[in-house]
Amino acid sequence: MKFLQGQQKPMALLSLRSALLSLTSLLLCSCPAAGKKKLYIGALFPMSGGWPGGQACLPSAQMALDLVNNRSDILPDYELELIYYDSMCDPGEATKLLYDLLYTEPIKIVLMPGCSSVSTLVAEAARMWNLIVLSYGSSSPALSNRQRFPTFFRTHPSATLHNPTRVKLFQKWNWNKIATIQQTTEVFTSTLDDLEQRVKEAGIEISVRQSFLTDPAVAVKNLKRQDARIIVGLFYETEARKVFCEVFKEKLYGKKYVWFLIGWYADNWFKIKDPAINCTVENMTEAVEGHITTEIVMLNPETVRGASNLTSQEFLGALMNRLGGKNPEETGGFQEAPLAYDAVWALALALNKTVEPLKTKGRRLEDFNYNNHDITAEIYRALNTSSFEGVSGHVVFDAQGSRMAWTLIEQLQGGSYKKIGYYDMTKGNLSWYGNDKWIGSGPPADQTVVIREFRFLSQNLFISVSVFASLGILLGIVCLTFNIYNSNVRYIQNSQPYLNNMTAVGCMLALAAVFPLGIDGPHHGNDDGDDANRSSPVPVVCQFRLWLLGLGFSLAYGSMFTKIWWVHTLFTKKDEKKEKKKQHLEPWKLYATVGVLLAIDVLSLMIWQIVDPLLITIENFTTEAPKGDLDVLIQPQLKHCSSKKMNTWLGVVYGYKGLLLLLGIFLAYETKSISTEKINDHRAVGMAIYNVAVLCMITAPVTMILSSQQNASFAFASLAIIFSVYITLVVLFVPKIRRLITRGEWQSEQQDTLKTASSTNNNDEEKSRQLERENRELQKIIQQKEERVSELRSQLAERQALRSRRRPSGQTQNHTGPQQPPPSQAEPKQLSQPPGYSPADKLSSSIPPSFSNSSNLYQPDSKLSRNHCHNSRLPLLYK
Repeated sequence: MKFLQGQQKPMALLSLRSALLSLTSLLLCSCPAAGKKKLYIGALFPMSGGWPGGQACLPSAQMALDLVNNRSDILPDYELELIYYDSMCDPGEATKLLYDLLYTEPIKIVLMPGCSSVSTLVAEAARMWNLIVLSYGSSSPALSNRQRFPTFFRTHPSATLHNPTRVKLFQKWNWNKIATIQQTTEVFTSTLDDLEQRVKEAGIEISVRQSFLTDPAVAVKNLKRQDARIIVGLFYETEARKVFCEVFKEKLYGKKYVWFLIGWYADNWFKIKDPAINCTVENMTEAVEGHITTEIVMLNPETVRGASNLTSQEFLGALMNRLGGKNPEETGGFQEAPLAYDAVWALALALNKTVEPLKTKGRRLEDFNYNNHDITAEIYRALNTSSFEGVSGHVVFDAQGSRMAWTLIEQLQGGSYKKIGYYDMTKGNLSWYGNDKWIGSGPPADQTVVIREFRFLSQNLFISVSVFASLGILLGIVCLTFNIYNSNVRYIQNSQPYLNNMTAVGCMLALAAVFPLGIDGPHHGNDDGDDANRSSPVPVVCQFRLWLLGLGFSLAYGSMFTKIWWVHTLFTKKDEKKEKKKQHLEPWKLYATVGVLLAIDVLSLMIWQIVDPLLITIENFTTEAPKGDLDVLIQPQLKHCSSKKMNTWLGVVYGYKGLLLLLGIFLAYETKSISTEKINDHRAVGMAIYNVAVLCMITAPVTMILSSQQNASFAFASLAIIFSVYITLVVLFVPKIRRLITRGEWQSEQQDTLKTASSTNNNDEEKSRQLERENRELQKIIQQKEERVSELRSQLAERQALRSRRRPSGQTQNHTGPQQPPPSQAEPKQLSQPPGYSPADKLSSSIPPSFSNSSNLYQPDSKLSRNHCHNSRLPLLYK
């Protein structure tokens, strides 16, 4: 039970009752037994103030004194007398009262303060007077400091005694993350520090720690914002009402939340009207439902007669009679009254144990004074070894002088507290009734349950891309087979077939890299990624991705780059060097170039794997809330093959490959107009380089940007590989296949090969073929010239025949005409043909070698053709 409502009792009534109790005590002790010596106890009972515990604790202590003084087996030669004052739970007032106790007669053998703040003051000063301090109502963990308070004991357990119980409950309900909110006072700060140490040892995390001085609004909002679920609250009762009013406003209660509070509040603390809050009783009742309290067991639950020969129930009956039937809920300290009762019995039993040891030393208890250290040491030793059954349970002190006790666990069910268990810290034994109730189906989770869900590649996409990659590999096999089978064909030989074979193999390796690019899930290893930075040893699939793609690119692009490089090197030089360079295209130079490019890639990949190997890393995305009222979140995760300095390595590789691609584009552009028989497919190679370079330069940065989108990243990378390979194979091999099929060059080229099989020098064989082609071309030119000459001869013959026919008609015209033509217009004499002279032969011998302009042949007779030829003859002359 929790009774602190006595704080509201009028001061006048409290003072009057205190006076009456003091008078009763004096009357009871005014007639000591004959021959008994008095031992005085200086006590401070807070009859008012923050904790008016003296209202019930003082009558309880007086009951114990009466019983002890009437016992013949306990201190038979002594009588204990209580001298007490009202400290009002105020350290300032207690300082004044402590001065009065110490500097007024009689000498007090022990001090008994109550209230933690007062006990702190008294215990720290008591050692200067060699006084033992035994408190009945102090729970501050700071009082467990033996160096600061070397003579302090208390029957009220330390507030830290709640913490082992709390930790035990956390473990029972599998909670690994808690939150705390505290009022900024020394007692709660010390308690929380102890709790933090204990939960750390138990592997439990305090995820949120909030504090406040007077207004808890901001602290409660922070708890809500940081998703606190299991919350330990450490504050006084008045502040508890403020806290839970804010809890109601923030909806920080219900089936998702559990609050742990201190158990010494009044049973109806949340129903008390408080002007400091603006929440109704119904609001407060709704907010506090289901919370857990832990409190020290201050009344023995078992029916056992202890040192006082009273059971706990008999003690309560006697106390109620002494209180005059007052309502316990209105009496301050009623809950702690058994502790005050047992404190007096602990002191009496300890003093009784010191009688014989002191007697052997020639000392007596009545000889005590504030300078006598020996008697204080004996009392300390006796208290430190105390162990007896009291009305509050088994009384025993630990090394720090604090009481060891059971802890009662209660839960607010339906507006009232129900006992749900006990915890014995000394034995680690949890007695559980099993009557705990929850708003939901059971204890809530300590945090929002995050379900890790891996993002996997779409199987439909992977299958589709795999089909295209497989067809590409088949196409590469066909091209490779074609190239090897026809390697003796001259047209294939002139395309450097071994380099083309490397291109086909590289394309197939690049296509094979598509399959490991799409393999994820269980192929990567464990699926229980805990965070974004977790990594596991590199699996084979990551190795395949890197090496297949790297080697495939080196072989495919490297062989094409080698062709275009040597074409540029040999055929873009100055004329005086060109003929010399044409004689030095050795096949081994081509293969060596490819080998160098391949060796650079292999070496770089090996260094990468040794220095910074690939690991499986897990990327976490923003949590997603599923549909429905579920207290769970979905944590999407994605696996990557990565290394610690992945960006650095990619920068080096992309930089090197990018320069190689740019250089390939430049060389392809420079050699686009060159025609050579040594590498007859260099223009097709240039076209393939253009396509590969453009696709690679687009794909590399885009895939890095889309790395968090598994489907888009895989589709972009794999389709870029597939398109590059298809374009390369089609551009390089399809024209060769088409030519050999359409022209039937298999047979003719094989015959030419057989004719020149005896030649062992490829250069001589090529020269011979070139001379044969030039001879055929010259024969065609000669034949065309001969035909032209024959045509011109026939034209001359016709012209001479025409002249011979027109000569007689010309002479007749001269005899009959009125005028004679001038001599210059007469027919030249040299046109007459001497006997035996052939005009055609003569003209033939005078014909120049060039027949490009036949009109020059007819220039001497141009006047004749213009003046004397009939129109019907013009077509003949200008044929």
